[in-house]
Amino acid sequence: MNAPSPDDPGERERARLDRATAALDPPLVVLDLDALDANADALVRRAAGKPIRVASKSVRSRDVLRRVLARPGFAGVLAYSLPEALWLAGGNDPVSTDVVVGYPSVDRAALQRLLDDDEAAARVTLMVDSVAHLDLVDDVVPAARRPRLRICLDVDASLRVAGGRVHIGVRRSPVHSPGDAAELAREVAGRPGFLLAGVMVYEAQIAGVQDDPAHRPVRALAVRGMQTVSGRELAGRRAAVVAAVSAVADLEFVNGGGTGSVERTCADAAVTEVAAGSGLYHPALFDGYRAFTGRPAAFFAAPVTRIPAPGFVTVAGGGWIASGPPGPDRLPLPTYPAGLRRLPTEGAGEVQTPLRGPAAQHLRIGDRVWFRHAKAGEVCEHVDELHALAGETVTGRVPTYRGEGRAFG
Repeated sequence: MNAPSPDDPGERERARLDRATAALDPPLVVLDLDALDANADALVRRAAGKPIRVASKSVRSRDVLRRVLARPGFAGVLAYSLPEALWLAGGNDPVSTDVVVGYPSVDRAALQRLLDDDEAAARVTLMVDSVAHLDLVDDVVPAARRPRLRICLDVDASLRVAGGRVHIGVRRSPVHSPGDAAELAREVAGRPGFLLAGVMVYEAQIAGVQDDPAHRPVRALAVRGMQTVSGRELAGRRAAVVAAVSAVADLEFVNGGGTGSVERTCADAAVTEVAAGSGLYHPALFDGYRAFTGRPAAFFAAPVTRIPAPGFVTVAGGGWIASGPPGPDRLPLPTYPAGLRRLPTEGAGEVQTPLRGPAAQHLRIGDRVWFRHAKAGEVCEHVDELHALAGETVTGRVPTYRGEGRAFG
């Protein structure tokens, strides 16, 4: 069998990654800064003038967050935990002084830290979808003994049909209707110690579902149909929610969307900002969207450690599996050299992963296989640093959250 042609674009990319990291031992993660910057520019174009709040869970590196936030069109962070938000917003050199926690927190120790720090309270916005979340805060420190806390309402964006018997979307907030939102807004505004600052309406069934999955044309048509119906329904309901809440308090922001829905979300007049993060790294799951084509920016390498039979190789590790519904699309994608695939009987393993395919015939012990993770920031949970690549050269190393000794669940 002939060796892959060095003129093949995939082989050129593989050779570039191999040359740039020749002095490094895998496993390792490369972050292509040129691709990252190009993806950031593409997100800004898609947002059409509305600011992008960076979803930190899709980045998980303070240095990378700073790089992105320094670019025009990006403003603020959507964090995924309160301890993380306090870290990003704290100190004399914060990553951002505008951090919204994207999910409700019941971390009493972190709430105590927030309530004891006037500066942090001015920089961090908490997410709530229930009066119980307000009660928890008051139970940690009563309103009379703490600064006023910034609050964002999390409003469910899912599509409900057949009288609510069919739920299409994620199970997040119980606040769904304009009446639900207004009722919770009145609770926030009427209690001392809270400031209602914003509303988030995240349409996961549009932003987070592939509308062009590979080799699944029937599913693609079904998803597009669902997203069209859901988009129409949500546009009217979101406007009504914002109007109802605005009658109670002056809102600073209305957040929505994600990488997969930037154009659609920003076209909604009720939305003042969009959240995005995965599009910066462009992981494998985002190959299945029609609205945009990004450049893969993050790759991880695993070394060939065995050749168990002709046409097979085994690499060390490789089982960096993404969160979400279990399935092949959550497994890392063997990318370079092209033509490798996992064995269905073994999948992606914690300590080793067998691969087969024509390219295996040309691999030797010690060679590298380059993978793309299915999701974005989760790859950073496996390494302490990202090797920053500019052109043909690794220009430095940037720590991940893990590399800075941080883990936020």
